[in-house]
Amino acid sequence: MKENKQLLVLTHLSQLLDFVSGIGGFVVPLILWLIKKDEIRDMDEHGKAILNFRISMFIYVLLCIPLILLLGLGAIGLIILGFFYLIFPITNAIKASNNEEPNYPFSITFIK
Repeated sequence: MKENKQLLVLTHLSQLLDFVSGIGGFVVPLILWLIKKDEIRDMDEHGKAILNFRISMFIYVLLCIPLILLLGLGAIGLIILGFFYLIFPITNAIKASNNEEPNYPFSITFIK
């Protein structure tokens, strides 16, 4: 297996494509993980962490939508989730460049 820190960093940062394209932040990391998980050292671990984070955040967004009707709590939740969508990919990209394990708080483990 090859080591490619740049690709790991790019995989984390590709989540930010959501701010441009809407869905690219899920599709690009998924494709990179599927293609490179057996070729690049630690890609499997990082890819699973990213996908678990993305699926978890999607569920949290779905939960916030009906809460908008309840005193605007959903709107506050959506703002907080937007902050998570921006900060966690960047911090984990930095961790990937330093050979550290990815850590996405509030992630539910769907893919082991």
